This record gives sequence, structure tokens and C-alpha cells, in this order.
Amino acid sequence: MRGIKLILVAMAAAAGVILPAKTEAKELIIMSYNVHNGVGLDRVRDAARIGEVIRRERPDVVAIQEVDSMTGRSGKTYVLGDIAKTAGMKAYYGPAIAYDGGKYGIGLLSKEEPLKVVRYKMPGREEERAMIVAEYEDYIFAATHFSLTNEDRAASAEIVKRLAKESGKPFFLAGDLNAHPDEGTIKSLSEAMRILTPTDRFTFPADEANETLDYIMVSRKPGKRVKAKSTKIIYEPTASDHRPITATVEVE
Repeated sequence: MRGIKLILVAMAAAAGVILPAKTEAKELIIMSYNVHNGVGLDRVRDAARIGEVIRRERPDVVAIQEVDSMTGRSGKTYVLGDIAKTAGMKAYYGPAIAYDGGKYGIGLLSKEEPLKVVRYKMPGREEERAMIVAEYEDYIFAATHFSLTNEDRAASAEIVKRLAKESGKPFFLAGDLNAHPDEGTIKSLSEAMRILTPTDRFTFPADEANETLDYIMVSRKPGKRVKAKSTKIIYEPTASDHRPITATVEVE
């Protein structure tokens, strides 16, 4: 077979035909972390500690939940920026609500600058929610934090499924979805998304975890092949009330 391929390549070269180069697979490390606004279970507020947890994993993109911007309780600091500085990444903020003189919401950290970043308002009757969607050359990454209300989570799942269907690229979703694996929200998302992180291992609370609330997923029809290589639920019992999770994938 290899000999036939070599003959075909030689014939194409003789005819002046340029064969397309083999596409190299791109490895991505995707992470999600509900950072509890940098307040650990020891009640110490330390954004740099969160940033160091992230830096050690060397992710390409990170979905961040529960993070302040310029609030009184955070000393009028840009908490996501402080985390990003330690992690060595670029920060993109997605405010969900006005809070204590500033904003409270979600964030996205990235090694490379996205082609574009769009913030979506998401359903949340007990508290408004948000989602940040960043587009890259080979994929799209969405970071979010779903509502505590069943109806709002169901509506949020439909928004994600629609965006994934329309994306034309591998569409990754990462975040605290406030739902267990056997609940309707996750079952609905699973119609269009493949869960990459283990659903039989727990992410909350960080010290003695007994619930799975945090997920990384990818669209089932991504346009390019996505191969899952490995996943991790990181045992970090103090820096936040959630454990961070990662998924390493190849996008071809």
C-alpha cells in the first residue's frame, strides 16, 4: 500500500499537481474552574493562588466562574486580571450582574488572542447569568455558569445546542452547569454534545467532593475530528470551593 501511495505522489508531481499537505493535529488543554471569587475554603482571598493552580496545568483556554470586577468586597480590584497575570494568560470578562459597586460574573482565559469574543446573556431568574464565546481558527470555546433553576438551565441548554449546531467548527463548552449527570439539563446537552470529563468523579465541594457540577463538552458533529486524550479532576482542596477540571484533546 505504501508503495502505491509513493507512485501516486510521484505521478502527481510529474503532472505538476500539488497535493494538499497533511493537516497536523492541534493539541488543546481545556480547563474549567469555579474560583469562588478567589476565596478559598480557608476563607483567605488569594487570586494569585488560583492563578498558580491554573498555571501548573498549562491550559490553552480556561472557563472561570464566580469572579468579581472592581467590587467593594474585592478591594476594587479586577480579580480575573489578577488570576490571568499569575497564570500567564489573556483575560476576557463576562459580567452577569452589577454587584457592590462593580460587576460579578464569569471569565475566559486564553493563551492566544481569539478571532472574536461574544458575550451572551443567559437565563437566570434568581440571578442573571452569562456566557462568553471565543472563536479561534480551529475551534470555538464557550465558558458559562448555569442557573440554579431547572427551567433556566433547560433554556440555557437549548441556547448552547443551537450555537453548537451553527458553529461549523468544534464547539467546546466548559463551566459549572449546576446540574448532576442524571438530570435533564445534562441529558439535553448530551443530545448535541459529548461529555469529555468523567461524570462518575466529583467536583464539589473541593475538600470532600460528593457532587459532579462541572463539565467540559464538545459538539457531536464538530466539522473536524476531535480526539479525547486525557482528563483530570484536580485535587485542590483549599483554593476554591470547587475542584478544577481539565480535558486534553486533539483537533484535526
